[in-house]
Amino acid sequence: MFTETINNIQLTFETADTVFSPNGLDAGTLAMLSAVDLTPDEKLLDLGCGYGAVGIYSAKLIGEKNVVMSDVDDVCVELSMRNSALNGLNDMKIIQSDGFDNIEDNDFTLILSNPPYHTDFSVPKRIIEKGFNRLKIGGKMYMVTKRKDWYMKKLTAIFGGVRIMEINEYYIFSAEKRSTQYANTSISKKGRN
Repeated sequence: MFTETINNIQLTFETADTVFSPNGLDAGTLAMLSAVDLTPDEKLLDLGCGYGAVGIYSAKLIGEKNVVMSDVDDVCVELSMRNSALNGLNDMKIIQSDGFDNIEDNDFTLILSNPPYHTDFSVPKRIIEKGFNRLKIGGKMYMVTKRKDWYMKKLTAIFGGVRIMEINEYYIFSAEKRSTQYANTSISKKGRN
């Protein structure tokens, strides 16, 4: 268990040795959170929520009814539930889901993700392609990685452009949905749902 203060908001997290960054928030997550403007009219998805840091922090700012958290790992889902309650948030929507498989919402204004970027690109490829279709027009996807080129190219192919910020040796990508169609129309239709 550890306590973290982000922008004067003190949060407590119970973790496990089997989850990502169990002893404190990683620098990439903190960098991504510093780049995102959160307002009460947002509907946010914390995709791959781990033990819930991004979603819980966001809920403190924009309200728990405006945040959905999901992770494929049942330990992460359980920890997110416990950590939500531990931080006074008792009505969080937390879903066990492999990517978007069990998420029905398709009207997010923000999707935030710290994907597993030390593996192959199949997971972030799916997040980007399917996430595009879950955003409202004007909605934004934020991702944080230490790799630049592949993410820049993929986000540009899907969204038509990407903004890149470098913070503490991490790349924060922000891409806005401006159309209902992928920017590169030659991309396979199977990523559309």
